[in-house]
This record gives sequence, structure tokens and C-alpha cells, in this order.
Amino acid sequence: MPPDQSSRNFDVSRLREQHRLMWRIRALEQAALRGLAEKVVLGAIHPSIGQEAVAAGVVGNLRRDDILLSTHRGHGHTLAKGADSEAMLRELLGRVGGTCGGKGGSMHIADFQVGMLGANGVVGANIVIAAGAAHAIKLRREDRVVCCIFGDGAINRGPFLEGLNWAAVFGLPVLFVCEDNGFAATTRTASMTAGAGPATRARAFGIVAEEVDGNDILAVDAAVQGLLAQVRGGGGPRFLHASTYRLTGHTGADAAPYRPAEEVAARRLEEPIGRAAELLRGAGVDAAALAADQAAAEAEIAAAYEAAFAAPYPEAAEAFRDVQDVGSPLQGAF
Repeated sequence: MPPDQSSRNFDVSRLREQHRLMWRIRALEQAALRGLAEKVVLGAIHPSIGQEAVAAGVVGNLRRDDILLSTHRGHGHTLAKGADSEAMLRELLGRVGGTCGGKGGSMHIADFQVGMLGANGVVGANIVIAAGAAHAIKLRREDRVVCCIFGDGAINRGPFLEGLNWAAVFGLPVLFVCEDNGFAATTRTASMTAGAGPATRARAFGIVAEEVDGNDILAVDAAVQGLLAQVRGGGGPRFLHASTYRLTGHTGADAAPYRPAEEVAARRLEEPIGRAAELLRGAGVDAAALAADQAAAEAEIAAAYEAAFAAPYPEAAEAFRDVQDVGSPLQGAF
């Protein structure tokens, strides 16, 4: 069970907005899983159900012109950055009007209009992209930052070393966030990770790092506000290690038999939406009002799903749009 929260001070209106956002994220994830079950979403879906406080608490503190890089589990991050829910679902269903024209799908969802440079199907690949984007921002002397979210499995890959080292050497304006759900796909990350973990590795580069309960929206929000203020103030890169837990399998097709049912049941009691609702009820927000917020979120996403399902597929010729033709690779070979 989570610790007693009755004595905590917080902004009730801000927490209620975060509570609404977390319900919107969960509803969108459930819609994505529905699309997978109905065979209108092709490819893998990686849900973030149970991890919503990281998306709401981290991305909710970014400005629209800030840059976001995400993972293959990036629906919640994208929605929190301001992407339109219907456009996202059109993308997942491969329809006209998707954020990437229906060609990116779940693992490569992006929306440049809100500063979301994209999810990434390659674990850790977004870290070096984030370093590059942050370096460009510094060279241009722009007043904005980059936020890069990756999972705990990514800290064991080369891009983690390269990206953090580059950001530290050049003092780049980037916030690195390790969204640690304890599993690298179907393997417990702790069994494959040497040393004291993500934050210790970041500190080895001289990067200030904080560790936080990633299911505690208030703790995530406060930590990110402080770290982002340092980044915006010219302090160079910062690092947040947020420990959370996904309540589903690695993908929508993964029944997760490698986890004891008792473990999942216990962790379900610590999930962030319920904890936020408990805080709000303790602050005097009526349970009926919270239920109405949930219902509104679910209604929004249900309507977006139906609109996405009714949308047409792109014309076949669209497959060639935005693709560079460099000619035959055989030209000049002989």
C-alpha cells in the first residue's frame, strides 16, 4: 500500500487537471488495445497503463515549444504534450488525418506541431537524437529545452553512454527521464543491470540526478519543476529516475506469465490514478466530480476512436510522399 497521504499540501486544481490527463491517457491506451483486439491496429502496441504519472508529471511541465523524445511506449507522453487524441488514434489505425499521415503507427508516433519529435522503436535511440536536438538549441541560443524519456532497459545500451556524455560535455539543455517499470521487455531489469542503477550512472557523468516514486504524481511534478528550472537556467543536463510499474504485459499480446499474479495485484493498489483520486477526495473534491472527470475522458477517447475508425485509408500514392528518391543503389557500382 502507498504511504498515508492525508497530511500533504498541494494545489487542488492542478492535481485535478493531472488526474483528468491521466484518465485521458489510460482511456487512449485502452482504445489502442481495443483496436489491436479488433485487428484494425496492425503491429505491436506497448501500453503504459499504470505509468500515467510519469507522462502527466513530466511532460505536463513542458512548454509547447519545448522538444520531446519518447519511447516505443509513448502514447501517454504524446497526448500529454498536446497532441490531438483523434489524430493519434487515426495514426494508430493507419488512417487519413493521423499525426504522421497514418504511416508511423504506434511505435513511431510524432507530432512536430506540439514539439513531439517522435517515439522510437529502437531502445535508447532517442537519447542521442535528444542530445543532437539540444545541441542545436544551444547553438541557436534558443530559450527552450529538450526532454528525453526512455526505459530502464535503455541504460544498458550504447546510446545511453554516448548521449549523456555528449550532453554533459557540452552543457546541453536536456532533461533525461528514465521511466523505470522494472522490466526490459519480459526480463526483470535488475537481473541484467550491474551497479547501483540509472541515477548513479548519470552522476558518473557529473549530471545532477534525482530519484522519485514515479507513481506519485505530486513527487514527479515537484521534481520535474525543480530540474527543469535548472536546465532552463543554463545548468546543463539533468536526470530523473522515476520508478513505476506497468500493469499490462510488455505488449498488448503479452499475457506476462513471467510475473506472479500476486505481485501485479499488489502493485495495482499503488497505481497513480487511484492515488491521485485519494488525495483529491481527502481535499474535499466530491467523488461524483472525480467520476465525471473519468467519464468525460473516456467519452472523449471513445468518440475519437469511432471517428478514427470511420476515417478513410490513405491513397496508395501517399506511400511515396515524404520519401526521398536517391536512385538505384546499383548506379555507378560497376
